[in-house]
Amino acid sequence: FQLMAKQKGAISAYDLLKKLKKHDSNAHPPTIYRALDFLLENHFIHRIESLNAYLMCDNFGCEHPMQLLICDQCKSVIALSDSVIDDAFLEQAKQSGFKIANKVLEAHGICYNCLTP
Repeated sequence: FQLMAKQKGAISAYDLLKKLKKHDSNAHPPTIYRALDFLLENHFIHRIESLNAYLMCDNFGCEHPMQLLICDQCKSVIALSDSVIDDAFLEQAKQSGFKIANKVLEAHGICYNCLTP
C-alpha cells in the first residue's frame, strides 16, 4: 500500500517490484500480485487495462463509477468518477440486451500539458 500511495500516476506490477526490491531483495512477482489483488478487491487501487498498470484510487474503500483519460505521450492518467456517464453507459447496455461482466471505460489521447508548448 505504501509503495502505491507514494506513486504519482500509474505503475506496472514489475515497476512496483523493482521499487520493493530496494527494500526487500527477496521480493518476487507473486508477492506484488497478491498485494495488488488485495488492494483491488478492497477498492484502494484501479487497474488500467490498456496499460497493464495500476493507479491509486482517490475515493478508496468503496466502489464507484470510474472513467480514465490516458495520455499516450506522457502516460499520465486522469481518473474521473462521473455517475452520469456511467449511468448512460449502463442504460445503453441494458437497452441493447447486453449483460456486462466487466466494465472498463478508458480513453486514450493527449493531455493538456502535452498539447501546450
